[in-house]
Amino acid sequence: MKPFDLADRVAIVTGGNGGIGLGMARGLAAAGAKVVVAGRDSAKSAAAAKEIGGIAIDVDVLKESDCRALAAKTVAQLGRLDILVNNAGINIRKQPQEYSLDEWHRVLDSNLTSAFTCSQAAYPEMMKAGGGKVINIGSMMSIFGASFTTPYAASKGGIVQMTRAMACAWAKDNIQVNAVLPGWIDTDLTRRARTDVAGLHERVLARTPAGRWGDPGDFAGIAVFLASSASDFLTGTAIPVDGGYSVQG
Repeated sequence: MKPFDLADRVAIVTGGNGGIGLGMARGLAAAGAKVVVAGRDSAKSAAAAKEIGGIAIDVDVLKESDCRALAAKTVAQLGRLDILVNNAGINIRKQPQEYSLDEWHRVLDSNLTSAFTCSQAAYPEMMKAGGGKVINIGSMMSIFGASFTTPYAASKGGIVQMTRAMACAWAKDNIQVNAVLPGWIDTDLTRRARTDVAGLHERVLARTPAGRWGDPGDFAGIAVFLASSASDFLTGTAIPVDGGYSVQG
């Protein structure tokens, strides 16, 4: 098998119907993987799956039963499960004192608990396949703080620590677990942020050595690398994909 060849591999990408998730799904499909686009918006998922030659499966990652059904349906339709990208997530921007407890739980459950539950569901199927790859999506907020992202930052910091713990637990099973930390990427989520947070666009450009916002397509390569045999001795890492944002003071 060539290091970056994903032929005969099966991948699930949660939230894979748009933004960073779709960018990763496109990369995985181009490398030969059969990709399951998993999300709540049936029409959007179906369109994304058609574009990349994959399949769409409806899932609400807040429900443990849906996460387990996602893994089962994937194997029933495609025969195996080798790669899981835990990309689904939300953000609610407020000052810390303004969040309701329901909002706190909604962000933590959507971003962190769902990744845990989907990983649990995928584990036995990866064991049957002889190993696998879990790619968790963190954030620059896994590293930095921001006044308007308290639950989001908590969830993404948790992603990094969860990644490390799972990597240690599952290395013996030939399952590598790594995290990707996106910087400021041009998606629907960050377009809303630019509306909500005055001066954000200018500050991002000023601090990013690459001089631009990221594009979802910038995540195709890292997805293929972390999903392929090229990364078999890499586990427990958290890799920024941010145009240099995190290294420039």
